[in-house]
Amino acid sequence: MIKLPARGGSGSLQSRKRQAIQLSNETWVKVAPLETGGSLLLVISPMVKDISLLHWVAEHTTLIQEQLLKHGGILFRGFPVCAVAEFEHVIRTVAGELLDYRDRSSPRSSVEGKIYTSTDYPANQSIFLHSENSYAATWPLKIAFCCLTPPQQGGETPIADTRKLLQRIDPHIRDRFTQRGVMYVRNFGDGLGLSWQSVFQTEDPTQVEQFCQENAIELEWKSGNRLRTRQVRQAITQHPQTGEWVWFNHALFFHVSTLEPLLRQAILAEFSEADLPHHTYYGDGSPIEADVLTHLRQIYLQEQVQFPWQVGDILLLDNMLAAHGRMPYRGIRKVVVAMAEPMHYQDLNHSDSSAK
Repeated sequence: MIKLPARGGSGSLQSRKRQAIQLSNETWVKVAPLETGGSLLLVISPMVKDISLLHWVAEHTTLIQEQLLKHGGILFRGFPVCAVAEFEHVIRTVAGELLDYRDRSSPRSSVEGKIYTSTDYPANQSIFLHSENSYAATWPLKIAFCCLTPPQQGGETPIADTRKLLQRIDPHIRDRFTQRGVMYVRNFGDGLGLSWQSVFQTEDPTQVEQFCQENAIELEWKSGNRLRTRQVRQAITQHPQTGEWVWFNHALFFHVSTLEPLLRQAILAEFSEADLPHHTYYGDGSPIEADVLTHLRQIYLQEQVQFPWQVGDILLLDNMLAAHGRMPYRGIRKVVVAMAEPMHYQDLNHSDSSAK
């Protein structure tokens, strides 16, 4: 267990009575990895009853930033967080203004302001590990989840270190993605998946065209007010703060082969490959080989770390250092999400021989 020095200040605890508690050189919280010997997720939990997480993070923002860059994720557990508004205040304190969910790929509902449901996918479906909005021109550098109601069973949010994912990938496969990138093809309005109105948050086709032009997205209007887009993005890039090379893309997540077998069969029976709601290729448009996809899937599963949700848990991730997903579940599950710190693909270095 790592112990951090306490910081003073009148806002450390919720009341003057609690502020009077002294633990000598002990800290108000304990900090330890989720798994012995693991490096991906750090758990911070209170050692004194009723510590205000909001006040604690306000006094330790530098420490949180440093540990997040080192570990990729922090789980705040055991603090009395029970409301969406409190979660929002905590994340704003750590990461600044929250982002709207634009250029969407998953069904989400607004809960309050810029806090959303983590996903509206059916409970019996799993969601494969991915890096939020890595297919887009702009993505959040930070993403945070808060558990308001844990499910009766399952529903974990597995995570994986994108630095380790990259290191595990066969060098020849890595070179292929470094040189070519990833092409994402999306179809809207064909009766499956999100509509273009939902994805782009507008009813105006000219606004869609402007957004695509500004974000290096090719678009093609099909008959019946349907839309097809293509965009080529990075597969491997450098983290803007640490300089580390990371595996950062939706190549596997959007590929039709990643869908659960019954769903995949049903979709392929109804749609041609060109009309699939989502599909991926190498950046030059050539297909990604089946053995490459299998290799990547195995690596994600080997690297994933998960934990059962508890009431009040807040999971803060560096979105470029940690991928995330969702396991199927039973019962009611209420997990909300917030995103912050926009990054744009043109601001990053996407490929280099040092990534090999």
